[in-house]
Amino acid sequence: MTAGAVLLISAVHDTDAPPRPPARPVSASAPSTGSTVHPLPPADPVRIRIAEIGVDAPMTRVGLDATGAPRTPPADEPALAGWYGDGTPPGSAGTAVATGHVDTPGGDPGVFYDLGALTEGATIEISRADRRTAVFTVSAVELYDRKEFPSKKVYGGSGRPELRLITCGGGYTKRTGYLGNVVVYATLTAVRQPPARMPARVPPAGTAGHGARGTPMPDDR
Repeated sequence: MTAGAVLLISAVHDTDAPPRPPARPVSASAPSTGSTVHPLPPADPVRIRIAEIGVDAPMTRVGLDATGAPRTPPADEPALAGWYGDGTPPGSAGTAVATGHVDTPGGDPGVFYDLGALTEGATIEISRADRRTAVFTVSAVELYDRKEFPSKKVYGGSGRPELRLITCGGGYTKRTGYLGNVVVYATLTAVRQPPARMPARVPPAGTAGHGARGTPMPDDR
């Protein structure tokens, strides 16, 4: 992703503005967890859940636009969250990037409509194709002016498994659309392993070739 790349999502609406994060600057440093969570091997994300704002959505790969910024999912699928498929998968070492629409051209809420209402300490869960769930904790929610979007800060990383959620926000005009972006910073703080598979049932000794009541099965001849 190139420096200065900023996510652009336009909409035409006259509804209430989506929530904004607090005006007070919040540090984007990772929260202290008291333990080390090891990075996961790469695996595609399949679903994102954010209980605090009622998000439970499937995820799809997205690429970059002409400016080098991550694209959003198709405009006709506002309930779908995207993730930058050529970058870090969520849970692996590095910074994973997920995007989503704040609303639709008609003014209906998109998957990340309430992203600006997230608070520090909130939990983001991402289910992966390897059946693991990567659990992230929010360390900061910030609003940036489109003209001053800090690409290096947003897309850069510390080497730890980190996550950025990005949508549009701030002021809005019908001519230019949204004037800024809401960015959520989060760090991997837990991993839920897939449930153990139940072993196949083995029939008791001496029952092979017999029916349910212990009678011999008919010959296959």
